[in-house]
Amino acid sequence: MSTDAYPATGGPVAGGGEPMIEAIGLSKFYGDFAACRDVTFAINKGEVAAFLGPNGAGKSTTMKLLTGYLAPSTGNAKIAGYSMNQERLLGAERLGYLPENGPLYPDMSPRSLLTFFGNARGITGREMQERLDAVINTCHLEAVIGKPIGKLSKGYRQRVGMAQALLHNPDVLILDEPTAGLDPNQIREVRRMIRELGETKTILLSTHILQEVEAMCNRVVFINEGRLVFDGTPADLAAQDHDLDKRFLELTGRTELT
Repeated sequence: MSTDAYPATGGPVAGGGEPMIEAIGLSKFYGDFAACRDVTFAINKGEVAAFLGPNGAGKSTTMKLLTGYLAPSTGNAKIAGYSMNQERLLGAERLGYLPENGPLYPDMSPRSLLTFFGNARGITGREMQERLDAVINTCHLEAVIGKPIGKLSKGYRQRVGMAQALLHNPDVLILDEPTAGLDPNQIREVRRMIRELGETKTILLSTHILQEVEAMCNRVVFINEGRLVFDGTPADLAAQDHDLDKRFLELTGRTELT
């Protein structure tokens, strides 16, 4: 089977449009263990999609495959039409990635860290200052821009990570558990930021928190035990009984809360 076309059993691109994030038969094996198996979906331009599933379902592995951080055992990923198997650098130019517990250097300030990453991406001079100003404003980093990152709260460190992902003004954002470990006020701020970014960018964010879906997303991709089990809208997910909690339990093979 070609990795550049959807398999016959794969679903169509939801709602038509231009696919910006594509998983095409993605699998990752570690010996006999399958972290994900034959995962196929596409996120269209302008969609904010939740990558939903319980802990250990394979979300982070699939996201690393999509970003080119990991090479798939089989299948392919595309970002803005670029194969992450053969055109990873071109795809990376269009992609901003916020991993869970992303690499931040505690002795650097947000400004010096962002300048470092900007230089690594070839951003210099006036463009550098314009992009720094833009992400500092978007992520509300003005109050801490010169402080050591190691002294910042978890919420501010998450904002610095988001600023790094946005620095080169990508069309696509992949965010792994962007609200993990934050307090309610910080969660509210991150959700507001993601909703605003979703007006101009295509976003895939992983979560196991159902409130994230209702608060931010117009699409749900659900994975369980490494396999895709649902792909549709939040309304479709809860269509039978209007209860996302019950549907989550059903899709993960459980019938009741414990």
